[in-house]
Amino acid sequence: MKKQGYAILMAFILIFALTGCGNKSLLSAKEPVELTMWHVYGEQAGSPMDTLVEEFNRTEGKEKGVRVKVTELSSAAKIGGFLLETQGDSAQEMPDLFTCHIGDAIALGEDNLLDWNDWFTEQEQSEFVSGFLADGKADDGSLLVFPLSKSTQLLMLNGTGFARFSAATGVSYNDLSTWEGFYDAAGKFYDWTNGTEPFCAMDYPIRAVELNALEHGAEDFYTEDGWYDFDNAVFKESWMQFARALAQGHIVVSDLYSNTQVMTGEVLSGLGSSAAILYYNDTVTYEDGRSEPMDLQVVPMPMTAGAEPLMTQAGVGLCAYKTTEQKAEAASLFAHWLTEKQRNLDFVTSTGYMPVRNGAFDSIDEVEFADPGYANLYTALKTMQETYTPLAEVRFTDYYSRVHTLYDGLRQMQQELPRRAAAGEDVEALAEETWALFRSIQ
Repeated sequence: MKKQGYAILMAFILIFALTGCGNKSLLSAKEPVELTMWHVYGEQAGSPMDTLVEEFNRTEGKEKGVRVKVTELSSAAKIGGFLLETQGDSAQEMPDLFTCHIGDAIALGEDNLLDWNDWFTEQEQSEFVSGFLADGKADDGSLLVFPLSKSTQLLMLNGTGFARFSAATGVSYNDLSTWEGFYDAAGKFYDWTNGTEPFCAMDYPIRAVELNALEHGAEDFYTEDGWYDFDNAVFKESWMQFARALAQGHIVVSDLYSNTQVMTGEVLSGLGSSAAILYYNDTVTYEDGRSEPMDLQVVPMPMTAGAEPLMTQAGVGLCAYKTTEQKAEAASLFAHWLTEKQRNLDFVTSTGYMPVRNGAFDSIDEVEFADPGYANLYTALKTMQETYTPLAEVRFTDYYSRVHTLYDGLRQMQQELPRRAAAGEDVEALAEETWALFRSIQ
């Protein structure tokens, strides 16, 4: 019995030792490891992400031996370009952590990045919105981009200016709920200003065109090489609806981001990312020096009347460059800490993004927003989350460079098209010119 008991005891000791070795941390508070980080949150305003990084370094990071150092803060497009440049230049060091889109992550190569599947269990992943996780996966199923936040497009308006427009014309916020109502309101506003002011600046007009087309039953309008099927009649009509408004000066393609044009009174509204709220001021300052309260109002993305509404699903996530096991463990520690439920909710509600955990939207009603604009934003986002179907952005190689070429061309055309329309040229023919520009981009 003594020998049997001894054998059992030794077996337990052996199992414990093996388990302990398998779970032994490579982190040490006495010898902390530093992770460099590039991110996109707050390029032009104070950075909520930087605040979180500082908190992590003071608390969990200090206790476990991890320090995160932000070394680059820029836009998603710029970071994507920097990453590729850095990887190709041995003189520059890749950051340990960075935020990017799945397309940029795939371009870096799956073998060069941590697979978050190795660091988040199935149970842990089940607590996140499945569509957001799927958006960060490569074709082989590896989870390269872990969701921190997601944005969508909606309409932000100068509420003070809209009140005057509404009182004079009877146009209400409810009229903006459909694409038909949106474009009709845009025309009425342009006429009300005697042809001096567009109603809306659009940051990503191709997305609006796509959603409208899909809601009208366009189905697949992409080609095998990752561009558009110009023979798709429903897609073309959706484009022409946008193009007619553009040709008449009712709307414009924004000068990069529409919030600037709204804040200077060049337009009454901006159709763009929910995250743009970070860059809105409390006042509108017009070119003649007048200023007045912004009274920022936010309404959901317009939809097609009678159709199932669709919404964009965009936003970067967290990637980790693969180097050492110690840094991999450190990256996992930071990612887990960053995406804790309440912390994630606090983060997204300060940046205009949507939370990434299941059920988190239910807690937004409990958030006390100091800024009424943020309260309006999250009311609109909750409506969209409950009634709209989210669609992920496309992943085609070189797609976005072609889209930017299209936008540049439209910005050039919109300087002349309204003048020509006012001079009596056929609006339909002018809209066809924008379609010809679109078709010319290969």
